[in-house]
This record gives sequence, C-alpha cells and structure tokens, in this order.
Amino acid sequence: MLTSVPHHNLTLLGFSPLKSSSFALFLRPFSLHPILASSPPPSSPRRPRAAGYRRSDPSPRFPPRRKWSSFEEEKSRQRKGMSSSSDSFEFNKRRAEGKDKIDKPKKSLKRNTRTLNPTNTIAYVQILGTGMDTQDTSPSVLLFFDKQRFIFNAGEGLQRFCTEHKIKLSKVDHIFLSRVCSETAGGLPGLLLTLAGIGEDGLSVNVWGPSDLKYLVDAMRSFIPRAAMVHTRSFGPSDSTPQISSSKAKDDPFVLVNDEVVKISAILLEPGSKSGETSVVYVCELPEINGKFDPAKAMALGLRAGPKYGKLQSGQSVKSDFKDITVHPSDVMGPSVPGPVVLLVDCPTESHAEELLSIPSMKSYYSTDGDKFVNCIIHLSPASVTNSSTYQSWMKRFHSTQHILAGHETKNMEFPILKASSRITARLNYLCPQFFPAPGFWSPQHASDLTNPDSSSKCFGSSLGENVSAENLLKFTLRPHVNLGIDRSCIPSQLTSSRVIDELLSEIPEISSKTEEVKRLWNGPHNNKMMIEEPWLNESTVPSCLENIRRDDMEIVLLGTGSSQPSRYRNVSAVYIDLFSRGSMLLDCGEGTLGQLKRRYGLQGADEAVKKLKCIWISHIHADHHTGLARILARRRELLKGGAREPVIVVGPRPLKNFLDAYQRLEDLDMEFLDCRNTTSTSWASLETTSPEKTTSNGSAEGSLFSKGSPMQSIYKRPSSPVTDNASALPYLKKLKRVLGEMGLEDLISFPVVHCPQAFGVVLKAAERKNMAGDKIPGWKTVYSGDTRPCPQMVEASKGATVLIHEATFEDALVEEAVAKNHSTTKEAIDVGSSAGVYRIILTHFSQRYPKIPVIDESHMHNTCIGFDMMSINMADLHVLPKIVPYFKNLFRNVVVDDEDEGEEEESDDGLMMSVNKVSSFFRN
Repeated sequence: MLTSVPHHNLTLLGFSPLKSSSFALFLRPFSLHPILASSPPPSSPRRPRAAGYRRSDPSPRFPPRRKWSSFEEEKSRQRKGMSSSSDSFEFNKRRAEGKDKIDKPKKSLKRNTRTLNPTNTIAYVQILGTGMDTQDTSPSVLLFFDKQRFIFNAGEGLQRFCTEHKIKLSKVDHIFLSRVCSETAGGLPGLLLTLAGIGEDGLSVNVWGPSDLKYLVDAMRSFIPRAAMVHTRSFGPSDSTPQISSSKAKDDPFVLVNDEVVKISAILLEPGSKSGETSVVYVCELPEINGKFDPAKAMALGLRAGPKYGKLQSGQSVKSDFKDITVHPSDVMGPSVPGPVVLLVDCPTESHAEELLSIPSMKSYYSTDGDKFVNCIIHLSPASVTNSSTYQSWMKRFHSTQHILAGHETKNMEFPILKASSRITARLNYLCPQFFPAPGFWSPQHASDLTNPDSSSKCFGSSLGENVSAENLLKFTLRPHVNLGIDRSCIPSQLTSSRVIDELLSEIPEISSKTEEVKRLWNGPHNNKMMIEEPWLNESTVPSCLENIRRDDMEIVLLGTGSSQPSRYRNVSAVYIDLFSRGSMLLDCGEGTLGQLKRRYGLQGADEAVKKLKCIWISHIHADHHTGLARILARRRELLKGGAREPVIVVGPRPLKNFLDAYQRLEDLDMEFLDCRNTTSTSWASLETTSPEKTTSNGSAEGSLFSKGSPMQSIYKRPSSPVTDNASALPYLKKLKRVLGEMGLEDLISFPVVHCPQAFGVVLKAAERKNMAGDKIPGWKTVYSGDTRPCPQMVEASKGATVLIHEATFEDALVEEAVAKNHSTTKEAIDVGSSAGVYRIILTHFSQRYPKIPVIDESHMHNTCIGFDMMSINMADLHVLPKIVPYFKNLFRNVVVDDEDEGEEEESDDGLMMSVNKVSSFFRN
C-alpha cells in the first residue's frame, strides 16, 4: 500500500517547531514534483538491490499493478497539467508500520544437507584474519572439507572479510563460539540475518557455544526472526534445561559433531561462575586413513578380483573364493594412518590457563600420556596469556606439534586485512588529505608503535615445538596426508600506501596535478567572506555560525556509509561526532564500528575516541544501524575499568532497550538507556515545565506523522511499542541535558521519520558562542536523517541547518524502489536539504550495488558532497566541501569494472545471487 500524505501545512504534520535556527530562513515549498517528473517510466529496467540483513528487507509482496499505480496516476496528472504531486509525498505505509512482514509467506529456514565424502580429497584449517590488523575482534578459523564447512568464532567484520576473499558463507554448516561475548560473536546477528535472506526459503546454520549462548539468543530475539535461531545449541552447566542432554562422565568432553568426516568435541574452561567467563577448547579429530590395499596378498589368500576387494577396503571381512578361510581387512591392508587432530584453544586470562593445565580430559592428547597425536594447535589466546609460564608449561606437553599463534600480534597491525577499502582510502588521502586523513594503520604514529614492540611479539623457544605467528588466510593442510602441514600459498601480498599511490599514478598520471588543485581550494578568499543570514543566496558566503570557527570545535567522521550489510568498500552506518576535548558522540553504530575507529585513528587513538564517548544515538532497530553497539560499549567499559567513569547514555528506539537489557546478562555494558521519544521537542519541553502529564496525554505529543488522525497513527498504538512515560524519563533527560552542556551542545532533538516503526532522525545544536568582537553568534546545527523517505518532518527539522547528513540509498532512476523500501534517492535527499535552506548536504547510506561511488547528477551538487568511509569533515572546512566532488570524477573514472570488481556478485531482495549491473558512468551531467 502506497500512501500520499498532504502537507499544505507543515506544522500540522510536523512535530513541534524546533528552537530558532542559527540564521533567518527562507524556506522554499517542499515538493516532490521535480523528483517524480524526472523518474523513469515503470517499464524502465531495474537493477538488483544488495540483500540486506534487515528483518524486513525483502521486497514487500504487493499486487503487481497496484503497486505503482500512484506513480502512474502522478504522471498522468502531470501530462494533464495537474500538480497534486507538489502537495504530497509517497511512502510505503505497510513497511513504515512494520506490517510488510505479514504480506510475505513465513520462511521455514533450511539447513544445508549434503552427502558426506568420508575419503575427503581436501581438508584444512585456515585463519580468517578478521581483527588481526585492528585488534577489535577475535580472528575466526575455517575448518574446510569437500562437503562441509565449520567456522570457529564470528566476530564483527566476518561477513565483510568473507566477501573480500570470496569465501561463501552460504556453504557454512556450523558455527562454534569459543566464548560468548562481543569479541567472538559480534558478527553473528548480521550473519544469521544474511543467511535467512538467501534463496527462496532462506538458510539456517547450527550455532554452538557454552551455556552463556542462551543469553545472546534471548537478546537477538528483539530483531532477528526466531526461525533463524532455532538451531542454536548450548552445552555445559546451566541454570535452565540444557539443550544437549548427555550421560557422559563429568570430565569427558561434549561431543557436538560426530560423522564420517570429523568428530568435534568441546572441553569447557570455567575459572569462575560469572556469565561470560566460560571458554572452550575445541578438539577436531579426523578419522584414520586406511592402509593401502595389497592385491597380491588377496590373491595369495584365494580371492579373485571383484566386489570382495571393495568390501575389504571398507572394513568388512569376506570368505575366500578358493580356500576355506575368512579373510580379514588386516590380512590385505597396510597399516592405517591415524587421523589428524587439531585443537583450538581460547584462554582469555591466566586463570583460564591454570584451568587448562589441570583439566583431566586433555591427558589423552599429551605426547607422553595419551594415545592421540595432536598435529596442530591454533592458539586464540592473547599474547599476555600465551607468554605466561603457566601456558608455556602446558604447551611443553605437546612434542612436534605445530603451534599457530593467532592471538593479536604486533606484526599483523602494519598491513590492512580489508585491502579493497584500504586502497580506496589511500587514494582519497592522496587526492585530498584534508578530508581523508591517512588511515590509522599507515599513520606515522602507528609506524613508531611498530618499531617498539611490546611483549606481545615474543616468540617461544624451540623446546615447545615449531611455532608460527598466524597470518591472514594461512592454512594447515589435513588432507591429503602427503601435504600435511603449513601452507602459505593463499596468504595475500602485503599492501602498503606507497604501492597504492604508485598504482594510482600509473593508472591516472594527471592525478598529481589534481591534488595540487585541491590544495589550492584552501587558499582561496574564504577568510574574507561576508557573513550573512541567507547563505543559499550567494555561494561565496558562509553562515554566521561558522565565523572564525576553530578546528577543535567539531568534526564529522563517517565510519560507515553503506546500507544493508558490510561490503568490500563500505561498512554499514556509523557517524562519529568528535567534539575534541569536550567529548564525542556516535550517530548509529553498525557492525564493525570499533574496527572502523581503529582504521581511522590507529589503535591508541581509537581507544581514546571510545573512552571519551558520552552519548550514542541509534536511529532505528535495523541491524545495519546498531549491531556494533555492544562491542563499543564493552570496549569502553574495559578501557575505563578501575577508574572513575560515568555510564554512557544510549538514546534509541524502545526495541533497542529490550536487546541491551537482555545482552547485559552476558556482559556489563555500563550504559543508561533513553527512548528516542523522550528526546523529542515535546519531551524536552516537559523537562522545562516539569509537567509531563500535560505533554503525554495524547500518546504522541510530537504532533508528527504518528499523531491522531494521521495515516501512521496505528504505529504508536501497537501493544509492542507502548509510549514511554516522560515522567519516569525525566531524571535521564536531566542527565542528558547536563552531558550535552559539557559537550558544548544546546540541543539533541529526535524526530520521527518514515521508514519502519519507531524510526527517527536527530538534530544536534551547538551552544551560542562569542566572536572576536565579543558579539554572540549562533551555534552550528547538524541534522542526521537515519533511514527515511523525504517527508515534511525532515524538512522541518533541517530548516537552516549548517550540515544535513542524509541517506541516499538509491540513484534517481530507482525512485519506485526507494518508495517500496522507504528510502531516499540522491536527488530526493538533496531536495530535502535545498527546501530547508541547508548550507551543506552530505549523502550517505548508499546501496551496496554501487561498489565504490554512487550514481549522481552533478547538476544538483552545488552544496552537496558524497560521503565515503573514513571521511573526516571539520566544521572549519565546510566552505570547501562541495568543491571536491568534481575531483572524484577523475579519481573514479575507471571504476566501471576493474580487476577487483570482475565477477562481483550481489544478492537481490529474494536472496538469489545475481551479477551486478555495472553502470558506464557514475557521474551524469
């Protein structure tokens, strides 16, 4: 159902007017007429959209012709000279209400079922180096067989890593967690959602972990379909009924998988009784390899060649053809070769190492006591533990075992794991270092850190057997037996900034002169510009709020500018607001946000950025906007442990609180939650009047799209989303007000937008300051749209904004798809800013169908810039921002298909893999 909402009077449909903006406004009428007029006819070919890991992302099932009738009627009106399009905006009401899921048949997610091959020709374990360069997450390990795949740990960035290296997660059968925490499981929610969207029926995967896994499952229920988690299984002691019942002895391992190909067991390490302290040692045992069949021995025992040969080789005894004897396999087979054994060990603390040293069930694997030889041990433990005397004494119990040290090692920090995005960032840095600073892993500070390695780079003595530091995609071959051992053939070449720039200069020789032109943009006459109150009237002017603004006032850092799911070139949504010495904020926090901070600022710089976070604002419950939150909060708590600290304030939609409350049974997140609806303009008014009962009586005091009589009134009436009582939120509002003041902010105002139930945008308003003459000047105003259709609320909130960060998921030709998904096209986003008199517009949240740069129309970009991951926009540089857009045309002129993009695939909304329809030009004149 597509809905048109009249808006002759913005104040009727908009929420209560915000406080006076920084300069007088001349608001142009808000109209979608230009957008609709430039839309292609319904018969125009549509390109596939990247499959997201949103719960409600697949295409709504609308009747095929009625679906776009409003557009066809609109075009008919235009042909007849009618102008009703200027009085309405289009959106998908059922999606906005969250009812689009009802329109789709329920999926019964399938698990992969394959015919196993006991005589595997290929088997290996491989290091998936997520987090090796940024130390933000635990590396994952892939156990590969011809017909089966197993992954150990699914930290943030696993999907992005696998996309980069063409590892198909759809073929994974089981995921095992060595611990249940954000470090090892931060990527699990997104992975489950992605698998659920593959194919017509979707896929499910077996997820295994210690008993703490039940807390993670409970938390994920707030935004992940139950069907995606039906195969999660926990083991070990629990205060509830365990999912795995067993009559095993107390000290025996838990046998999780036992088939013709592999036996996987789990040994628990429990140094304490608190949630989250349990870790697991996984034991992977392959069956023995039968000895070689000797036909000569078989003939000597009276057997003729035929089916009996096969039975003997499969382990069956047979009767001799010419002698009165029974021939056993041992009579004609050579000696069997024991199957290889691999251990994956995760000891996060020395207490776990002490437990490991004393555990009885490990004895059978020690070289002196046991009957099983361990070929390889992958150590996921940190260097601070593996270097301890306790841990080393345990390692001495294995002779001739190959040890792979996969904990965080200093040597891995120098070279980026995600090479595709790092190459883009380095090229942008060369073109314009002012907006694209050097990545953290290639910064001078980072280089100096590497020249002074700490204890984490120590190696073990030769008495412990052979040891190697893990590298990205390092393999240990298990089958064929003749190749048993380390295999470095898949380790990618190391990427350096100098190599990237050499490639760039060879590919685009004139880029060096363009770089010089960009530098000159900062040397123009902008310092002498006259400050006026209507900046859109003259391109040579800047708003008065930017007069003599300091570089340490505010900087916008785009950490993720893609939509739906992480890709090779763009991570999912996150905006870091750096207020320097006064603190910082995050606007949305998609998966991998911590890793992006480390790529931007380096390891130490990112820790400082996390420590000074005072508020995190989340726009809505879709996974690409909040699944990095738990990792950020856990890291902040860890960094501030033992010192004076104040819980960070998380502002978000009500369903997010359900997730955080459940998750905190697993990890302490040290946060306080405030519903977005308690930070609307009306709620702030209730703080000033201290009479909340006057403002909450109508159930939707914002006077927004959700007010009485509006098409979306039912959203706030639903039992699953009750209106929060402002009275109970007043203490938290007062605290937020104080924290905002400490950060130099006057307002943080949430406002409802049109996307899904409880979706919001936000306004940040800086406090007034004095200029050099001592006169008061207004503070800047920044608006972030979250995900939304263009709507009167966005225009109203953006009036006179200094910066508007607006989603632009689709190109202009896909306006119909934008309406169906309740997203915006690039031109729609720009029109919102232009209608509101915004000084600068930053476009973000691009569909992952655009691998490096979205399709744009240059004629609309006079005050607009395209966002990229790691882009840093200082308020003092806003006057230059749109001027760099033409230079992107030079930098990305060969972007159509290069070596990296060859064969790139993308999932459509129905989950089917499709070839990406490349465009010949990303810039349209």
